[in-house]
Amino acid sequence: MLLGALTGLLMLAGGVLGGGHGVEIAFIIAVAMNFFSYWFSDKMVLRAYGAQELGASAAPELYSIVQELAHEAHIPVPRMYLIDTDTPNAFATGRNPNHAAVAVTRGILRICSRDELKGVLGHELSHVINRDILTSSIAATLAGAIMILASWAKWGAIFGGFGGGDDDRRGGMVELLLMAFLAPLAASLIQLAVSRTREYQADASGAHLTHHPLYLAGALRKLEAANERMPMDAGPATAHLFIVNPLSAQGMMSRLFSTHPPIEERIRRLEQMGSSAEVV
Repeated sequence: MLLGALTGLLMLAGGVLGGGHGVEIAFIIAVAMNFFSYWFSDKMVLRAYGAQELGASAAPELYSIVQELAHEAHIPVPRMYLIDTDTPNAFATGRNPNHAAVAVTRGILRICSRDELKGVLGHELSHVINRDILTSSIAATLAGAIMILASWAKWGAIFGGFGGGDDDRRGGMVELLLMAFLAPLAASLIQLAVSRTREYQADASGAHLTHHPLYLAGALRKLEAANERMPMDAGPATAHLFIVNPLSAQGMMSRLFSTHPPIEERIRRLEQMGSSAEVV
């Protein structure tokens, strides 16, 4: 539904600018911009955070949990990486289960019990199983095309509109200005909603994978408290990858534009699963 809303917004923006040709050009540009990211995002983000690959001998307990979960999910064991920071967090990346990597910080290994680590890793493997990198790449492509069209609309309004073609198919100055400012905002909010939806789904899928929703609920409580005390030095472009928002979020506007749903709501849903037969 959310991806459909992005597609509809793209079509609307194209209609304001004057038909399908603008949409086609913007879409091709956006695809080109995100194609490289989709295929190489795992290497780029791991390098950005200085992640070092972990061998089984360096972290035997971590590997035993990952192997157990991968066997349960019938996927290859992903590569494991360590980020040298005391802020507890984790993320998964990779375009499919055969090219997956999971990175954990030194802090999460320090404060989480084995059961809590299992809940976190179940969540991260669920992102891989659910092809969330593909979903987010599609959302980024559609949102990117909308941003391009909005930029064209802004310059079109500045220079008096677009000439040529059937004027009935093009928006007037007011429509161009509205699209230039409202379309990027709408696209960003929908893209954020996609990210939050995938987090809820990964929580649920991870709970099914581990058969213990409260493992993850306990971990989320610890991670949220620790990240509020010492936010991680993370880039906004990659913040959505982490299991909890690594950026300091204060106030209503920060919550509105957060890539993650509220921790209290995630915990509530997990506890509800734990009190029912949903994970059996």
